[in-house]
Amino acid sequence: MNYRHAYHAGNFADVVKHVALVAILKHLRMKDTAFAVIDTHAGRGLYDLASDEATRTGEAEAGIGRILDAPGVAPGALATYLDLVRTEGKSRYPGSPLVAARLLRDQDRLVAIEKHPEEAAALAETLAHFRAAKVVRGDGYHLLAGMLPPPERRGLVLIDPPFESESEFHDCARVLGGAHRRFPTGVYLAWFPRKSAGAGDLFCDELLAGGVSRLVRVGIDVSAARKDGDRLTAAGLAVVNPPFGFVEEMHSCAVVLAPLLGEGRPAKFAVETLAQG
Repeated sequence: MNYRHAYHAGNFADVVKHVALVAILKHLRMKDTAFAVIDTHAGRGLYDLASDEATRTGEAEAGIGRILDAPGVAPGALATYLDLVRTEGKSRYPGSPLVAARLLRDQDRLVAIEKHPEEAAALAETLAHFRAAKVVRGDGYHLLAGMLPPPERRGLVLIDPPFESESEFHDCARVLGGAHRRFPTGVYLAWFPRKSAGAGDLFCDELLAGGVSRLVRVGIDVSAARKDGDRLTAAGLAVVNPPFGFVEEMHSCAVVLAPLLGEGRPAKFAVETLAQG
């Protein structure tokens, strides 16, 4: 396993991804009927921000560290997200499956898929006290189709791969497109890095060409100038079937987050409706 999220947990991209996740889950909770959450690349669920990995990169300090105790009033989804982070204590950061598990009601369900044995074991320990959460060890791309549509007929699929492979954008678009055909009413949240604008654009174009008719793209760029090297300074989210009010919610969060997460200037934060059916 080359990619270790422990180096990147709580960075600017995690902040935006998890705020979007919270916004979607809060919307799903508005109806009494049950929903399912499927996390295809779940990771270990909880990260130590005082670990050697986290302190070596300093990414959390430039992400969640800048907003956790920032003055001012946070809008709805951002406020809920910050409360969830504070629940874990000052030096720990919840990954997507733990964020989702804490927002489940008794009737809801989480399936967290993780391929790598060490991460899956840690994830099982993290989620052990959540009766509605199930950890599955395996390849999320391969397992997803067999889990759709969920019995609840409502829910969210989170696809957050490490993007180690050169074909990851295409693989993600292919799997998401196939999932959408099996479960067309589900909400899908896919994270992607933006090391070039073109790759993200092509990814969204491939989703649209594959039959997605409602798509919002969220993008954030924290760097004042593009730098060479491997450090990630921009990331995006593709949201298929965004809930009502999602765009407005993310815009209100962006107003607070952009000045705090930017390096040398406010971050560039865009919420774009690419197709609305």
